[in-house]
Amino acid sequence: MWDKAVFEELERRETASRAGGGAARMAKQHAAGKLTARERMDILFDPGTFTEIGGLIESRPLDFGTEQERIPGDGVITGYGKIHGRLAFAAFEDFTVFGGTLGESHALKICKLQDMALEMRAPLITVNDSGGARIGEGLHSLNGYSGIFLRNTEASGVIPQIAVIMGPCAGGACYSPAICDFIFMVERSSYMFITGPQVMKTVTSETVTVEELGGARVHATESGVSHFTYPDDKSCLEGVRRLLTYLPQNNRENPPGIAGAVPGDCAGLQELVPQNPRKAYDIHKVIDAVLDRDSFFEVQAEWARNAVVGFGRLGGGTVGIVANQPAYMGGSLDYHVSDKMARFIRTCDCFNVPLLILIDVPAFLPGKEQEHNGIIRHGAKLLYAFSEASVPKISVVLRKAYGGAYIAMNSKRMGADMVFAWPIAELAVMGAEGAVEILFRKELRAAPKRRDELVEEYETLFMNPYIAAARGFIDEVIRPEDTRKRILAALEMLEKKERTTPWKKHGNIPL
Repeated sequence: MWDKAVFEELERRETASRAGGGAARMAKQHAAGKLTARERMDILFDPGTFTEIGGLIESRPLDFGTEQERIPGDGVITGYGKIHGRLAFAAFEDFTVFGGTLGESHALKICKLQDMALEMRAPLITVNDSGGARIGEGLHSLNGYSGIFLRNTEASGVIPQIAVIMGPCAGGACYSPAICDFIFMVERSSYMFITGPQVMKTVTSETVTVEELGGARVHATESGVSHFTYPDDKSCLEGVRRLLTYLPQNNRENPPGIAGAVPGDCAGLQELVPQNPRKAYDIHKVIDAVLDRDSFFEVQAEWARNAVVGFGRLGGGTVGIVANQPAYMGGSLDYHVSDKMARFIRTCDCFNVPLLILIDVPAFLPGKEQEHNGIIRHGAKLLYAFSEASVPKISVVLRKAYGGAYIAMNSKRMGADMVFAWPIAELAVMGAEGAVEILFRKELRAAPKRRDELVEEYETLFMNPYIAAARGFIDEVIRPEDTRKRILAALEMLEKKERTTPWKKHGNIPL
């Protein structure tokens, strides 16, 4: 029989690891409206499935003039478990231990976890709640970040990587989340920035609060850095769990399907979408009618609102939705929305998610601001993303599809597998009024009253989907009530799609 002291020592060390920074620091965490690392772990994973690894690791003494305290686990909980019954890996930074700062051992644990997730081809979730680099460990800390960034990049496009910001994430620490596929943030308790308010005040004399500089609202609405925002830790982690139901384990698998999906109802689409191309409507209502009921999960809902992107289900299978939003800026394309759509398209293509594109677009937004902010470069990202994507791509022209914006929204010659159009669809170089002003400039000077007559004639001759159908630019003109049925049939036909491309290390997307 072994000596009882052997197990008492093990229990003492395990208890010290579970205790983190102690009861007082945990209470302070709760007072700030935040859950502890282990409470977050319990919400994210299926009950009783999480297995911790590296719980007894400690920082090693470094001769920087002070002997730092050493706590088992070193400020981050790492391990694996099940989320909706599927394997996932996760790291939870513990702000109660050294403010969650990253030192050599802390980084070693995260890097080991990243290696395991990549080897097992399973999703990786990192929960960030850290004061940044542990200054007392100097370059050991910076070297740790380097290893994390390298592994984020190697795993990109292979396994889903999700960063959850649940406290401070400042300086170089921001770049690991930035390389991940999705970033979640919590209102009033999480923030991200490269340079903090104190440094800004010293260097630029600019006074700004943490929330104004890099809070969840800022990154949801202004910068586009984050993808999802929630009011508290619990709802945020539940959002992560929901996202994973739409994604495969890795790039060699297809997204999981669900049974018992309730079909949407396309019967009322004629009432939802006005025939008059100048009248706005909310594309969300069209999306909800086409998809399985209550299945749409929007991504970056508050940024670049002239387009709507997100995951949904059709017949229980995952699809990625890319849609113009006529209710905002007329659904026109600008430099922000080009980035938003291109990034989402490439994410779907990485993880074998078919794309459904709903088109009602008048133009690329004109103006000096757009040109000076690189609309050419940003718009090219959208063109590149659609052209590069090898997943099934189905486009539906609901109403307007004009000019270069029509091309950029996955037109037939850009590689769309199937293109449908409603009978009210208008596919043209530009709207009728603009075309008439250019084509009949001289005639209108002499007889301005003919404008309405010429506009009507142009609309009759050119502004209908049958010209495009006759030339093969669209595959079918369909009734709105048949939209869901036709998309489902196309997805079934495209299920085994394979695309061969020339060998290359990678393309050179215009970043």
